[in-house]
Amino acid sequence: MGRLNPPFVEWLMGLAPGHVTAVPGLSRSAQLKALGNGVVPQQAAAALRFLAPTALAAA
Repeated sequence: MGRLNPPFVEWLMGLAPGHVTAVPGLSRSAQLKALGNGVVPQQAAAALRFLAPTALAAA
């Protein structure tokens, strides 16, 4: 049975290598928790592109 590898999750999310995994003192489980609670940058950018025109029009 395999185990989830934090550097692989960083790569899948499009984060720079070491963005979470190079933080001193974080255990493997803490790294995975931080990555799991994070936002994928590409998805956040897409949401802003979609929502910004609506928000600006309402202001």
